[in-house]
Amino acid sequence: MAQFKVRLFATLKDLAGQAHIIVDHDNIKTIDDIRSQIRLQYPPLAAAIDSAIAAVNQEYVFEGHIVSPSDEIAFFPPVSGGSENTWAEIYLIAKEPISLDDLTAQIVRPETGAVAIFSGYVRGKTQQQGKIQTTTYLEYEAYEPMAIEKMKQVAAEIRQRWPLVQGIAIVQRVGTLQVGQPTVLIACAAGHRDQGCFEAARYGIDRLKEIVPVWKKEVQSEQQHWVEGHYRPTPKDTAT
Repeated sequence: MAQFKVRLFATLKDLAGQAHIIVDHDNIKTIDDIRSQIRLQYPPLAAAIDSAIAAVNQEYVFEGHIVSPSDEIAFFPPVSGGSENTWAEIYLIAKEPISLDDLTAQIVRPETGAVAIFSGYVRGKTQQQGKIQTTTYLEYEAYEPMAIEKMKQVAAEIRQRWPLVQGIAIVQRVGTLQVGQPTVLIACAAGHRDQGCFEAARYGIDRLKEIVPVWKKEVQSEQQHWVEGHYRPTPKDTAT
């Protein structure tokens, strides 16, 4: 099993209780895999590792950077003089069930007093052309790289409209989902419930359904079909 030595600084070092940790897993290829494995192996770091800055061999690195066990890997918060209000943001296309408690823990900080959550579920009954239809299951598909970028755009739009919103999580499940299973989740944190978190979560799900490239196939006992929306993006829907 490959072992990666990781250095921690400042807040991360305090959370872990040590300045060096070992991350081990056979399938680690990128710095993103290191982050994911740290969340699993070191729960006290789960809420902070996603927003931490990464460096490999004493140079900043970003999503997708390839790592090897011989690299000097480090994670740290923004350096002194940076903004102290860098809130956590989570964007995820998930093939497996997501723990709501674990997810919200990653966007909550001591300053947080409220988290508004919208979660969509697979309905067993839908009305189509005046008739009640029974759904067996749904299949979700996403254009994943673009979906993640558009989730980031949705979060940026939320921050522009509700600047007091703190952490944001946007999660879309893909694959086969049974009746009663959650399909999508939007969570917005704030210092107080009246600082925009409710409105932000509602805006988030509405906007996700407009511009994030995700589709569902509704499978019934006698038929199946892809559900297509009516909204067509315009130039104003591109990221600025």
